[in-house]
Amino acid sequence: MKGIWHGHAVLEFITESGKKILVDPFITGNPTTDLAVADCHPDYILLTHAHADHVGDTIKIAQQSQAVVIAIVELASYLQQQGLKTIGINYGGSVATDFGSFKMVPAWHTSALPQSDGSALPLGAAAGFELHLDHKVVYVAGDTCLFSDMKLINYGHGVDLACLPIGGHFTMGPQDALLAAEFVKAKQVLPTHFNTFPQIKQDVHAFLQQLPANSGLDVKAGETFEF
Repeated sequence: MKGIWHGHAVLEFITESGKKILVDPFITGNPTTDLAVADCHPDYILLTHAHADHVGDTIKIAQQSQAVVIAIVELASYLQQQGLKTIGINYGGSVATDFGSFKMVPAWHTSALPQSDGSALPLGAAAGFELHLDHKVVYVAGDTCLFSDMKLINYGHGVDLACLPIGGHFTMGPQDALLAAEFVKAKQVLPTHFNTFPQIKQDVHAFLQQLPANSGLDVKAGETFEF
C-alpha cells in the first residue's frame, strides 16, 4: 500500500486495487501542502473533526469526485445537508468496504466549524481512525493529546503505521508523540500537524532521531512512500 503526506494533517492512502482515501483535506490556505483542489479525486474522504484546518476543502472535493465522506455523525449530518454523500459513525463503529475497513477511535480534542459570523458550530467530537487496508493497519490519530487508551488501538497486535501530530500547542508535542508511538506499538511513524503555523513550529528531524531505528518516516509533502 502507498501513502502520501500532503502537509499539515492531509494524508492520502492508495490501496493495491487503486482505491484512494484522503484524510482531512485542508488545501486552500495551507502553506505546507503540495496539492491543488482540482487534482483531488478520492473515493473516500475521512474527517477527524470539524476544525477548518481539517474539514478544509471537503465540500468542493467531494462534489467534484463524488467521494463518500466518513465522519462522526454530527459532522457527517451537516455535510449531508450540504449535498454530500456521507456515512456517519461514532467511536467504535466501522465502515466495511470490499478492500478493507475504517474504524473510528477516540481522540481528545475539540471540534467546531467556524461560521461566517465569527461563531463556531459544534459538530460532534474529535476522532481518530484505525484503517485496515491491504492487510496493513494504519492509526490516524487526528488532533489529540496523549492518552493511555491509545494502548487499545488494534490491541495486542500493534500498527504498521502511526500518523501522529507533533506540533504541540493545539495537540501533543514531540515527547508525548514518542510515547504514543510506543503505546500503539508502531512499526513506522509519520509525524503530522507541524510547521503549518508559528504556534506549531517543530524540529521534525530531532523527533525522528528519537524514534527506534528505521521507524520514523522522513518524507516531504507529496512524496509517496510504501509500507
